[in-house]
Amino acid sequence: MRTIRIGSGAGFSNDRVEPGIELLEKGNLDYFCLECLAERTIAIAQKEKTSDPDIGYNPYLVYRMKRILPAAVKNKVKVITNMGGANVEKAVAKTAEIARSFGITGVKIVGVLGDDIFSQLDRYDDCPIFETGGRLGDLKNKVAANAYLGCEGIVQALKDGADIVITGRCSDPALFLAPLVYEFGWAMDDYEKMGKGTVVGHLLECSGQVSGGNFCIPGYKDVEDLCHLGFPYADVSEDGKIFISKPAGTGGRVDVQTCSEQLLYEIHDPANYVTPDCIADFSNVSFVQAGEDRVQVLGATGKEKPSTLKVSVGYKDGYIGSCGLSFGGPKCFERTVLAVRTIEEIIQTYYDPAEHRVDIIGYNSLYPRDLDEGFPNGAEPLELRMRVAVRDDNRETLTMIFNEVDAFTIDGPANCGGMQRSISELVAMLSVLVPREDITVSFIEEVL
Repeated sequence: MRTIRIGSGAGFSNDRVEPGIELLEKGNLDYFCLECLAERTIAIAQKEKTSDPDIGYNPYLVYRMKRILPAAVKNKVKVITNMGGANVEKAVAKTAEIARSFGITGVKIVGVLGDDIFSQLDRYDDCPIFETGGRLGDLKNKVAANAYLGCEGIVQALKDGADIVITGRCSDPALFLAPLVYEFGWAMDDYEKMGKGTVVGHLLECSGQVSGGNFCIPGYKDVEDLCHLGFPYADVSEDGKIFISKPAGTGGRVDVQTCSEQLLYEIHDPANYVTPDCIADFSNVSFVQAGEDRVQVLGATGKEKPSTLKVSVGYKDGYIGSCGLSFGGPKCFERTVLAVRTIEEIIQTYYDPAEHRVDIIGYNSLYPRDLDEGFPNGAEPLELRMRVAVRDDNRETLTMIFNEVDAFTIDGPANCGGMQRSISELVAMLSVLVPREDITVSFIEEVL
């Protein structure tokens, strides 16, 4: 029974590079997949592309491809990634440029297009917004609309001889499902196989999260050598047998616990995990430890794919920002509390932002706690930081509130400093469902 090996090289845009390169070099892979898009990042990329048509792809595409391409060609590994973001065409061209700079030949780079439906968005003005129930046509300041594509376009690119496939918005599991459909000839309506391939993608899509990342609690759930965390791979056979592992000698761990935690990641209904390729059913998934850092995955299946595709619509929603001041030494808690109460009074007296909050990092920024409670057992902290966060349609409102905070260095409680601020235009996301037949996939290619 033939088996292929698929490695995970990134789980989000800013993920570490070195563990992925080590996996690519030492993992004996057939495919290397990098998942680098989040819902909001593609809308931001669309906004960037509007101001400069030469950008809009993943900001680290160049850095990653300079490391990936020589290793992938040397080890004969095919690469699949959604680093095309909002500008797949330019991402393909830039990747080809990098390949040529290394003298790489005999490689075909294919971009999968079709997810960007912004130009036809007015056709869906009467569609209900998934999160609010309002009409899409009533949403102002729209800047992006990207449909979640399935694996079909990637499969076709592989059939056409692609060595590197670059997509825009597609479902995360589709990056990993596509090689299985292509290599094994799985029918797209064989929903049991589609469910198995989807669980492979779901387990691998967050890279090191299934091999011990975001898992360790010292003394309770220990993970060895996070510095050299090994990124995971899956061995999948033609009949759907699945094993998750990582390269020998790397840090981290792959076991029933890490796989179980990753399985639950972003899952609302385990029996109905909706993707463009199928409605996966993970309700009977189980894990068996099959060796050191090797886990077998059992029980995944699927049901018929939905008739609609999710479209993430990005829109400008004003400005958001934060600033902060630090207090240290004796009575720093009392001084920070005074600063919090004073800035709250200033904001309420002179400003009226759409939203704001003032926290004390180290006291109540994560978990609500009344300022009058104080620290347990009379403990006195050595340092604290006040954080002021604001959202408003008017950028000047944020600027003036943050100036008020800055003025505390001479007008507020004693001995504070370390003022930092940031303000950015807020691109928010809402979702609609559109008929899948409205989406047309096309391709762009560079042959070296």
